Amino acid sequence: MELKGTITALVTPFTAQGAVDYGALQALVARQTAAGVEGICSVGTSGESPTLTHEEHHKVIEKTIEFAAGKCRIVAGTGANSTAEAVSLTEAVIAMGGADACLQVTPYYNKPNSEGLYRHFMTVADLGLPVVLYNVPGRAGKEIPLDVVARLAKHPNIVAIKEAAGSVERVSAIKNLVPDFAVLSGDDSLALPMISVGAQGVISVASNIIPKEMGDLVRLALAGDFASARDLHRRYYPLFHNLFIDTNPVMVKEALALTGRITRAFRLPLCETTDANLAILRATLADLALV
Repeated sequence: MELKGTITALVTPFTAQGAVDYGALQALVARQTAAGVEGICSVGTSGESPTLTHEEHHKVIEKTIEFAAGKCRIVAGTGANSTAEAVSLTEAVIAMGGADACLQVTPYYNKPNSEGLYRHFMTVADLGLPVVLYNVPGRAGKEIPLDVVARLAKHPNIVAIKEAAGSVERVSAIKNLVPDFAVLSGDDSLALPMISVGAQGVISVASNIIPKEMGDLVRLALAGDFASARDLHRRYYPLFHNLFIDTNPVMVKEALALTGRITRAFRLPLCETTDANLAILRATLADLALV
């Protein structure tokens, strides 16, 4: 199973009362599929997975699959820092059907050693649903070592890794170790340089706002038209940057609220950004004619 192109790390919209807003979710999914993205990642970091109940977690993924109606790949966020919990979440997604893969974050906080990481991911992969590893040391406090990535890549159900360590060099190292293993950038601003050294696409935050433009950038880069891709990269780089001047997904939800697509609503401990950050974001969106 191949994953490539632009996969949107979709936000989970809430109502003003704090409930999941399934009407807004349907509209967000419809906008993504109409723009031609290759995939949607449901209930990852950008989907505020830590503050969803298990019931909400399952339902958001199920509804995303329903709303997408087979028009793009669905990657379901089912990772956890407990292997048993990751197994349970993944089994629920397998039972509902319709997901193409699951995203498995590096177990965070408890910081397992290399063998623990290997056994954790292998246990989930043995369930049968294709697995995308998620290397994000800034959040997890632990990097998946390169030798562990190489070992895991041998499993037929481990199909890709999302690289959110901010390192193009690490992508080069992975492609040298396991040339046929898919790498997806976890940073919009690094999608172009990572593709230049062998990545197959991006799991994108910015495509919540600019799905067509992000898709075009990635497809141009994958086709080898780096000059045209670079033009898009330079145009949208201020957005890539300013979506991360506060904790993700705060700024992307602020942007979606400013463009009238969702209610400005978060669940604690996440909350709205500062007025100063909001002014920066509003100016960035205005410069790009997005508001």
